[in-house]
Amino acid sequence: MNVEAVFLNVLYFAAVIYTLAFVLYGIRAIKGPTIADIILAVDCLSFDMAAFMVVLGIYFKSIMLASGAIILTLWAFMLDIYYTKYVLYGEVEV
Repeated sequence: MNVEAVFLNVLYFAAVIYTLAFVLYGIRAIKGPTIADIILAVDCLSFDMAAFMVVLGIYFKSIMLASGAIILTLWAFMLDIYYTKYVLYGEVEV
């Protein structure tokens, strides 16, 4: 078995694991009892989506997916900052 075949098998396994995680995060985002659970699920979903985009970028040998993953990660980080400001201060000011 060569290295490329092993690498492709690992990528396929990662795709299955990420898909399962996306489904579980989606269920938590829809059924979350509190707003904190929903924000946490969307946050985890966006960070995992960015990591999955990097994995797909490696598979397709495309740098554009990696740059999209960086933008998605920054968006998720801003979501965390705004939610934290809302919880601490009760309002979000820019």
